[in-house]
Amino acid sequence: MVTSVTMPATGTTNTATNLEVVGLNAYYGKHLAVKNVNMHFEPGAITALIGPSGCGKSTLLRCLNRMHEVIPNAYVEGEVLLDGHNLYESGVDPTDTRRRIGMVFQRPNPFPTMTIQDNVLAGVRLAGKPPGDATMEEIAEKSLRRAALWDEVKDKLQKAGTSLSGGQQQRLCIARALAVDPEVLLMDEPASALDPISTVKIEELMRELRGAYTIVIVTHNMQQAARCSDFTGFMLSGESATGELVEFDTTSKMFTTPKEKRTEDYITGRFG
Repeated sequence: MVTSVTMPATGTTNTATNLEVVGLNAYYGKHLAVKNVNMHFEPGAITALIGPSGCGKSTLLRCLNRMHEVIPNAYVEGEVLLDGHNLYESGVDPTDTRRRIGMVFQRPNPFPTMTIQDNVLAGVRLAGKPPGDATMEEIAEKSLRRAALWDEVKDKLQKAGTSLSGGQQQRLCIARALAVDPEVLLMDEPASALDPISTVKIEELMRELRGAYTIVIVTHNMQQAARCSDFTGFMLSGESATGELVEFDTTSKMFTTPKEKRTEDYITGRFG
């Protein structure tokens, strides 16, 4: 059982943040959903979490920015280290954690009563002030450019965010996450609700953002994991395994020469 791997550098030059989990257990009440996961996320790289439904990968993702504890009776044991500092230590502000570690959900969720521009700036306004010396308008433009959406919406910034297509709405949500200047970006199946053309745009965007951000994605799409990620972790649950990390390696090795037969069986479609 491979539960902890320190991965070699990808060759990207970046100042992205180190993210690591140590002895992580996640519970829903008395139910153990993620068991003893140890994992280092390479700075500036894209790490994909794969595995069948119910294996704990989305739960693990939510633990990384303390979204898991928002669920009633849910709690975490172990450590999540951001540049060596445990985010679950007493006195750590969960709101600040979620600013530093942004999250994009499976389905686009723009705020329905807000304009495109106001959607982008919602988190910045909640924080009380823009980062640095930039104006709100400059932050909105920069974030929309980073999300590869500016050219499509620059002439309709005052229209409702919900007026955009599904793929555009998802990129709007990515822009909203980027506007607060996070260090890590979490994506929970960001393209699963989108058409193939929008999916390609989201995947291209993820590749453009790598290097500047440490990115962790959950995906059921094996081809997407193979195309987009630098590293892959395979999770599994069942009678003998509760949300365990079976194997973690570079994506190229995981998809060509996995060490575990269960990994090979899942990737080749024998189960899951």
